[in-house]
Amino acid sequence: MQYRKFDLEEYQGVMSGFIGHGPETKVFWDSLDFALDAHDDQWRRSGDPYIMHPCNVARILAEELDIRNAEILAAALLHDTVEDVEDVTAEVIRKKFGHHVEAIVEGCTKVTHYSGDKQTFKKLVHRKIFSGAAARPEVMVVKLADRLHNLRTLSSMPRHKRQKIADETLDIYAPLATILGLFAIKRELYNLALAYKFPRQGNKLQLRIDRLRHDPEIMEIIKRVQEDLDSDGVVGKARLRTKGLWGYYDVKNRILIQEIESPQEILITVGTRQDCYRVLGILNRLFPPIPRTIRDFIANPKPTGYQGLHARANINGRKYLFKLRTEEMGRRAQRGLVRDWTSGEKSDGRFVQQIQEMFDILGSEDSVSYRDMIAAGGRKELYTYTPQGDLICLPVNSLVLDFAFRVHTDIGHGCVGAMIGKQRVGPDHVLQDGDVVKVVRQDTPVHFDQDIQGLCQTPRARSELAKTFRRRRQEVSREVGSSVLRQEMLRYGMPFDVIKKEGMHDILTYFQIDSLEELFLQIGEGRIRLRELIYEIRTGLYAGRETLELPTGIFNRVELATIDPVVVKSSACCKPTPFDKGVIGLLSERGLSLHKKDCARLQKIKFQREDAVEVRWKLRGTWAAKVQKIVVLAATRHRLFMLLSVAPEQMKILEIVSLGKITTTPPAWEITFTVVDLYDLKKILKHFDRSSLPYEFDLEQ
Repeated sequence: MQYRKFDLEEYQGVMSGFIGHGPETKVFWDSLDFALDAHDDQWRRSGDPYIMHPCNVARILAEELDIRNAEILAAALLHDTVEDVEDVTAEVIRKKFGHHVEAIVEGCTKVTHYSGDKQTFKKLVHRKIFSGAAARPEVMVVKLADRLHNLRTLSSMPRHKRQKIADETLDIYAPLATILGLFAIKRELYNLALAYKFPRQGNKLQLRIDRLRHDPEIMEIIKRVQEDLDSDGVVGKARLRTKGLWGYYDVKNRILIQEIESPQEILITVGTRQDCYRVLGILNRLFPPIPRTIRDFIANPKPTGYQGLHARANINGRKYLFKLRTEEMGRRAQRGLVRDWTSGEKSDGRFVQQIQEMFDILGSEDSVSYRDMIAAGGRKELYTYTPQGDLICLPVNSLVLDFAFRVHTDIGHGCVGAMIGKQRVGPDHVLQDGDVVKVVRQDTPVHFDQDIQGLCQTPRARSELAKTFRRRRQEVSREVGSSVLRQEMLRYGMPFDVIKKEGMHDILTYFQIDSLEELFLQIGEGRIRLRELIYEIRTGLYAGRETLELPTGIFNRVELATIDPVVVKSSACCKPTPFDKGVIGLLSERGLSLHKKDCARLQKIKFQREDAVEVRWKLRGTWAAKVQKIVVLAATRHRLFMLLSVAPEQMKILEIVSLGKITTTPPAWEITFTVVDLYDLKKILKHFDRSSLPYEFDLEQ
């Protein structure tokens, strides 16, 4: 390996040109000296001194994002010290450079002491970064600059490492750059990562992109536009921007596609806001726009702060996008979140708050896939409005429920639908660009179906639904835990009231639990070894008294009054129902996992008696909220209607549909109906059993 030398003097000159040497920049220059010393004997695989990496990260922030804040730049210089230098700790950084710098560096530092599988470790690393960015968005900006420089110097890494870094960039960092409005960095992250991810295909595609840049047809269009600008006395410049590999990446299918609708954009830069609208008139005269494609982001800026006019035209059978803006709009368009991060204060506007909220959810909400949420947030936006005319910007394919949660959390929880124009729609209705949405809500929280969470596109909606589902699960888990502990204590001959003694506090402390309610929850979720808990109660609260022998084989029993799929999940292997005998529920944080007692898969699962319960249902009062369906596999029309005419009155039939040709063999029939509770549903199923007609029924939970 050939080692290179770092030109410190040149670097100091470059950074001095950006931030100077005033007293407010002392923290940066001190951190440079500290980083030089800390990374003194470290080298990168490329042969570069390691110090070149953090120095270039700080330079990217100053040169490409116009960040002049000395503390942020200092944190960029120090972002690898805690992780890679043994003697440097977060406390050292705080003492030398202050709490702000330490917080950013700590947010950028990976999880160190962990023993477990690689996938879980990677999730921990990401969630730690997200949590740091929730408190200080600067963390993610530094990480993006860090990733950008790593990609620029990735060629020296082995192929499998390049692929791994490229995948992570495409899944996490490039979409996050889009969400933060750092579009120049986003494009380069995608271009570099895709070149490493798809080396052969990317190279061929890049050759085609290069040819497009010199396409005579597009050059003639630009020439015509420029001539008309000059003849109308508008001082402006028309230029071509050809989309790179980033424009050809299909995020959903994770592939490069060969053709896209608009491979090129024409950027027109003018001097004033008024000139943007003048140029729009010139374009409309030259190339009539495609109807309903003119977008005014000057009057209605994007949440990132992006401004400009967009117009699409079909010229000689090819679609082109024209973007009109001033020089200042163009500069700020690339800065997004950091557009006001000069040497002064950072903006704390609505966009920044939404970004922090998103990172808080990504960092803390385990039940929500952060990769899915990042992908949704990085998609194109649609623009919707409240009845008062307030703009609500959402990802494409957002639901009414996304809109409701964006307006206010309470409105989301009470949303039962919306009025769009004169049409009433449900909370799962997919919104269209330009919709004016009036949310219809009820005073009490809605009992949302679990499936709607996967359809929501915004982090807030998914997170709030996850919290709702968790509360529903925990409510039942506490009841299960209390019931299980009561039964287990009786099996040992101990009264349940023993746990109300003062000594119970010591037992709770031993298990690191604050209250009995929390104890019941952890038992109901299978997080506490019941045998160990009973031992502590026997020796601590019931010492010296005779107890029964250790019970074996017999499961504790719980009686439920819900079939909520958030709480109880019927396993696909044996499909147990509330009407089966011997249903076993495995305790877990995700609810009760149900199996039939003789299920072959259950026999293969290793678990203790205390880890499971026998589940029964209170048939009266366990509501069957969803519409149910029975499929009769073969019956004549006459036989079927005779059967239904004497069915229990609790069966409210909604629809009867033939599933085959009535003229041949007896066809199959699908009967859709509603019923109040499981007791009435059982009566209906018994009625079909007595008929001897073959039928199939799967309970809709």
